[in-house]
Amino acid sequence: MTERRGHPPAIERDIRAARRLEWWNIGWSVSIVVVMGLTMGASQAMKTAWLEDTLGLVPPIVFLIATRYEGRAADKRFHYGYDRVNSLGFLVAAVALGGVGLFLLRDSIVALWYREHVTIGSARVLGHDIWLGWFMLAAQAYATIPPLIIGRKELPLAERMRDKLIHTDALMNKANWQTGIAGILGVGGLGFGLWWADPVAAILISLSIVWDAWNALKIATAELVDGIPRELGDTRISKEAQALAMALEREFPGAKRVLLRETGRYIRAEVVGAVPPADFSIDSLGIDGCEDWRVDSVSFRPA
Repeated sequence: MTERRGHPPAIERDIRAARRLEWWNIGWSVSIVVVMGLTMGASQAMKTAWLEDTLGLVPPIVFLIATRYEGRAADKRFHYGYDRVNSLGFLVAAVALGGVGLFLLRDSIVALWYREHVTIGSARVLGHDIWLGWFMLAAQAYATIPPLIIGRKELPLAERMRDKLIHTDALMNKANWQTGIAGILGVGGLGFGLWWADPVAAILISLSIVWDAWNALKIATAELVDGIPRELGDTRISKEAQALAMALEREFPGAKRVLLRETGRYIRAEVVGAVPPADFSIDSLGIDGCEDWRVDSVSFRPA
């Protein structure tokens, strides 16, 4: 069996950059949660956006924990190391996202069904009556900026590292700034007397959360039950996995099967019905379309 040679320096740099970015992400997210909590009032859209922003803390925290464990070597309790900590964190983020999305969806539908009319009052500031909706709109506008910037920085890192947690966080940040826009429309609708605008905006936000969670849950489940590697953020079979399988089938044409599974960032392969030559190595495969570092190991089963 040939085994992994470790991350190339470029990937190690990306992992360190991702950790720094996630610390920034946590800091900005905490500030958004505080600002939104102070201004949300009785608005359903604001409440939904606040809970989503709070939930947005899960992926970066889980990523920071996962990368600390991922770097540990195999030991007597975990013979295969800690590569799947990243996969476990991905599943945790997906379940949390889905649970909160369903709760918010139910809450918003109930508010719309019972025609709950939310009113936004005024506050007297320096002798002037100021509509509290302006504070809500300002908070929502602030809440759209950090997710927009951080999410755009996360996507290329996730693609290079093949990191599903970072990719999920990038999608959540995208949902967060879209939520901010929906929340602005909901609060603005209340200002114009459109009572239904607030719960409708909350329902749209909730549906977006549930959809992202459903896709993430399918990918995480497939990985944890040793499914064939999937594309990043998609349930389709990974092109890298297809390229590796083709290279192994070409190298060992008499083999019965080539089995693939994903472990965190890595792909593990098993060739059934073949015996490798003594000088076999992953480098000798000449895989076109798959990064060498992605191949964790290639093992052989004679029958």
